[in-house]
Amino acid sequence: KGAGYARWAKNFNLKQLSQTLIYLEENNLLDRCVLEERTAAVTAQYHTLSTKMKSAEQRMAEIKVLQQHIINYAKTRSAYDAYRKTGYSKRFLETHRTEITLHKAAKAAFDEANLKTLPKVKELDAEYSKLLTEKKARYPDYRKAKEEMQELLRAKKNVELFFAEEKSGAEKMKSR
Repeated sequence: KGAGYARWAKNFNLKQLSQTLIYLEENNLLDRCVLEERTAAVTAQYHTLSTKMKSAEQRMAEIKVLQQHIINYAKTRSAYDAYRKTGYSKRFLETHRTEITLHKAAKAAFDEANLKTLPKVKELDAEYSKLLTEKKARYPDYRKAKEEMQELLRAKKNVELFFAEEKSGAEKMKSR
C-alpha cells in the first residue's frame, strides 16, 4: 500500500501495544494465565447479564402483546356475543368483520398461551414495570461488563499478535 501506510501501521500498532501493556500493568494481568482466566470470567458475566436482559425484554414484549389482546377481547366481546346470538349470521359477520376477527385472534392467542383465566391488566402492568426497573438497574453492570470484556479481548488479541510477530521474527533470524 505504500511507505506512508507502512509507517502509519507500525506507529498505530506500537500505540496499541503500549496501551495494552499499560492496561495489563494497571490491572495486574501480566501473567498470561491470569489474563485468560479474567477474560473468561468477565465474558461469562457479560453473557449471563445479556441473557437476563434478553429474557426480561422478551417477557416485556409478551406482556405488551397479551395486554393488547385482553383490551381487544374486552372491547369486542359484545359484538361477538351478538354474532353468536344471531346464529353466526353471515350478514352480521360482514357488518362487524373487524370486531369479530379481533375477538377470534385474541381468543386464539389466549388458547395458544394456555390461559384458563385472563390476567388483570393492572397485574400485567405491575409485572411490566417491575421488569423494566430490573432491566434499568442491570444495564450499568451490563455496559460495564461489556466494556471490560471488549478491553480484555482486545488486550488478549494484541498480546497474541505480539507473540506471533516475535515468533515469526525469531524464525526469520534463524533461517538467515
